[in-house]
Amino acid sequence: MDENYLKEIYQEIQIKLAAMYDTNFDSLILYTVVVSSLISRIRDIQFNETLEEIGTKIKEKSNMLSYNQMQIVLDKLYMENNKYISLLYNLVYLDALAESFNFNKVARVCKIQKGKYINKIVDLIFSSYS
Repeated sequence: MDENYLKEIYQEIQIKLAAMYDTNFDSLILYTVVVSSLISRIRDIQFNETLEEIGTKIKEKSNMLSYNQMQIVLDKLYMENNKYISLLYNLVYLDALAESFNFNKVARVCKIQKGKYINKIVDLIFSSYS
């Protein structure tokens, strides 16, 4: 996480707090806003790294698909709320948590499952262009 991400998180928190201005809220709500913003950003960062892995796998398999073509299919899968994308999004975050808390067995299972769903998504992307 670099300084830009921290600035974005700070801005996001400021916007949420500004929306709550002149309301009667307690410190629990404040903590919830801060923690949920941090968790969302961490999840997004981890998932974006996984999307780069998907792009790498696609390039390894074939140079016939461009980055834009891959992105179009991924966007379509997001819009359809594809189950593989949803599962991968959650597995990526669970893996990050398992690693940070040194739950090695859980992290290992998550990595295996991540690989499985990355491969399924890569196959979906290729099948949309065949």
